[in-house]
Amino acid sequence: MDEKKQFAERLKTAMRNAGHEPRANVLEAQFNARYWGRSVTYQGARRWLKGLSIPEQDKLQVLAQWLGVEPQDLRYGTPATQVGEGRPPWPAVTDPADRTAIATFLGLPLDTRRTLRDLIAQLAKPARSKR
Repeated sequence: MDEKKQFAERLKTAMRNAGHEPRANVLEAQFNARYWGRSVTYQGARRWLKGLSIPEQDKLQVLAQWLGVEPQDLRYGTPATQVGEGRPPWPAVTDPADRTAIATFLGLPLDTRRTLRDLIAQLAKPARSKR
């Protein structure tokens, strides 16, 4: 089974586990009620559920938060503790808004990310000097 089909199965399972029927109209309505960007169409939601496409990272974050699962579990199907070096990618105290901001950052073009990294480094200088 290819990765898009596997994602669709995980999405359907997560929807069922969260008490939602895995139907495109349910997914469309629930997703669009939570997403701040351009809304997903019925056809787009259907493509996710049929295994024809996988949502972008920012949309995946919203889906995961709505369904109460970790984004990497929804996308890749592996628990966070089995990814990389065996440690969760986010500290337990990370605010969901911070996670969303980071996911949004990662979806930006490379040159924009560089600019923002430089800005963050400049903003962090006064905080580091007070230590």
